[in-house]
Amino acid sequence: MMKKNVFDSKIKAAEALAEYAAGEIARKSGYFNLAVSGGSTPAGFFSLLASKYQKVVNWSKVRLFWVDERCVSPDHEESNYRMTSETLLDHIPLPAENVFRMRGEEDPEEEARRYGNTLKELVPSGEGIPVFDMILLGMGDDGHTASIFPDQISLMNSSEICQTAVHPVSGQRRITITGPVINKGKKVVFLVTGDGKRAMMEKIFRHDPVYPASLVQPKSGELLFYLDKGADPS
Repeated sequence: MMKKNVFDSKIKAAEALAEYAAGEIARKSGYFNLAVSGGSTPAGFFSLLASKYQKVVNWSKVRLFWVDERCVSPDHEESNYRMTSETLLDHIPLPAENVFRMRGEEDPEEEARRYGNTLKELVPSGEGIPVFDMILLGMGDDGHTASIFPDQISLMNSSEICQTAVHPVSGQRRITITGPVINKGKKVVFLVTGDGKRAMMEKIFRHDPVYPASLVQPKSGELLFYLDKGADPS
């Protein structure tokens, strides 16, 4: 099931998603397993979540994982972990033992295997694939999501939980969860804003198969889009 939510501004979209995420966490009786992405768009969402729901959410039952990570140290300016720490983790009472970062400073292949095993150990599985309560995704101008780029679209059908990827322009190495994990999520949420994303969003809604974001189609979960008017192609 797919649902599109369109808002007047990127702030309104982030506010609505923060309210939705807080509600989903509250409804879950046990651990809420959340996988998040990096980038400037989720940074705004994290800041809102921290400022408005710091004392509302029972953070002790949230377990935080990452969708992808750049192969850099955790204090590097391009680290997804660093961005999440600065905008969210430093401002909420989330126990350190509930934070499971991808170790971008380690050997990428070994870390992909280690993180995949961590997910299999901690996140309830279906058909051998971890099932997250919520996966937060962004989308690049090229239609990539997580660190799955159009020239590596086979990662959408990988038999592995995590794999390495390479940015097609910079050559930077990444670690990413794969398509089957994304499509097992109970709630898979895209937060996409800005006029520059509108043309690609039109292609995604047409399910153009050359773009990884088009292949995000949860089998039994719910697919939600939180867009501002700039990104909405309709």
